[in-house]
Amino acid sequence: MEKINIICVDDEREVLDAVVHDLDYFRDLFNIEACESAFECLELLEELDAQQEHVAVLISDHVMPEKSGVELLTEVALDNRFLGTKKLLLTGLATQADTIKAINNAKLDNFLEKVWDPQELLQTVKELLTEYIVEKGLDYEEYIEKLDAPTLYRLIKY
Repeated sequence: MEKINIICVDDEREVLDAVVHDLDYFRDLFNIEACESAFECLELLEELDAQQEHVAVLISDHVMPEKSGVELLTEVALDNRFLGTKKLLLTGLATQADTIKAINNAKLDNFLEKVWDPQELLQTVKELLTEYIVEKGLDYEEYIEKLDAPTLYRLIKY
């Protein structure tokens, strides 16, 4: 079984813990990593790449010290090692300009506002994981119980 990671980034520990808790559903088949800054996330990405692990979904807050979530997601989008990584901006403070920048430069896959609905977050991540696994040509059968069936059927070419 391939090692597939979901990374959550937020500088507020309580928020980060809440996101990770809301994603507990995936823990038995996927690694869920928590980072408190963009720089911590970039270090983790280096480690995961060195271990040849997949980074399927990157969820980031926007407003963080030193490097914003949009800057982080843009950097990841421009890194060929992480082509296909699904990017989700989860924030309550992004301006319209920030959001447009994230969509255009970071090739954002989804956007959710804080305070989020845990079920909406779960469903969004299910869809993103499904897209990643199919697009990367991984054996989706190993993960099927946690994937989104409608997305899977839409993407699979028989």
